[in-house]
Amino acid sequence: MPDVSDFILKLQRRRIEGSHATARQTAELLRSVVSQTRMPYTNQAAALLDAVRAVGEQLIAANPVELAVGNIVRRVLHIIREEDLSSSAVSFEGLMISEKSDDEDDVDQKGGPALSAAALAAAARSTLRPRSLQTLLEDGPMPAVPSKSSSAGDSEGKSKSDKSAVGKRLKHSVIEAINLLIEEINDCYEDISEQAVEHIHQNEVILTLGRSKTVKEFLYAAKQKNRSFRVFVAEGAPRYQGHVLAKELIQKGLETTVITDSAIFAMISRVNMVIVGAHAIMANGGVIAPVGMNMLALAAQRHAVPFVVVAGSHKLCPLYPHNPEVLLNELKSPSELIDFGEFSDCMDFGAHGGAPLMHVVNPTFDYVPPNLVSLFITDTGGHNAAHMYKLIADYYSADDLVIKRKSTSSN
Repeated sequence: MPDVSDFILKLQRRRIEGSHATARQTAELLRSVVSQTRMPYTNQAAALLDAVRAVGEQLIAANPVELAVGNIVRRVLHIIREEDLSSSAVSFEGLMISEKSDDEDDVDQKGGPALSAAALAAAARSTLRPRSLQTLLEDGPMPAVPSKSSSAGDSEGKSKSDKSAVGKRLKHSVIEAINLLIEEINDCYEDISEQAVEHIHQNEVILTLGRSKTVKEFLYAAKQKNRSFRVFVAEGAPRYQGHVLAKELIQKGLETTVITDSAIFAMISRVNMVIVGAHAIMANGGVIAPVGMNMLALAAQRHAVPFVVVAGSHKLCPLYPHNPEVLLNELKSPSELIDFGEFSDCMDFGAHGGAPLMHVVNPTFDYVPPNLVSLFITDTGGHNAAHMYKLIADYYSADDLVIKRKSTSSN
């Protein structure tokens, strides 16, 4: 099996920077898990689902704040289900053709009646899934399949060979689909940036907050298309990622102005559009983004300025903010806010029963409700918040919203 423990350690110690890299490496790890999973003669899809769930559960627990991990785990589970349905449809079609051919031979040679469509459907269902009490009641007695001249041993060997071939085809199809997912993640910056000229026009003023690579590439693309515009960058205290972004934009020749976070309401009236990135986009269209983003969204709404969120599809999360599986925030070190040397007198842990006199809270993220978002721009195009659930439904299965291993034992 792939080195899952090493990847878990990286997630726990926050050694992977950004949701994009996390999503890509998660998909690559799950591809290895699928590739090295041993396929049984029956329930090949169930074996793959259980293997991915077992690993995915550990990955999500290693860093619950990084929702991209769970997104990719659920995407892979959805891929397995879709490929299994496709494989089952192909197998059923082959069974229909085979039965039809055999029945024609029997009619020609023996004059016997052909199997009915209902009987063939019952036989196909029994072939594609294990028999249970429910399916026995649904399907009724198994149809009598005309015997062939081959021996029982040959039939059993052929059946095992066919199931093994089906398992290999399923695994191959899943791996190919995961490769496409990895390619989609790798190309998301380019696919989103191609839409920049449709949204950024001449002589506009753009305001952003945070240090989103997606936003940076989006602005670069508009500049390369000879769009002339200005960028206001909120400094993003206490980590001041806006300072770093401003330097990067200036190096690309973009006219950039740095403002304090407290000046957002004062400057928003001069802005034509707000363009920001996201940590995650929830199923209701809400956005988890760097701290201070809700204040910016409220300012944009107050002054009727479009608030645009750019993000790759790997950041689309099928969960709602109130789901217990969602950890909305993470507290960073107080040292980013204060100097412990200067405030040591305020932190007298010997007073008041051992409780400190000063408490420092340094959250990482904000939550922006969907009613404050004007437009989402993803690698599949532009979408409004009301239609995000439809886009998310294309990527995930309802059965996989809670990542939990299911017992495969049977009585």
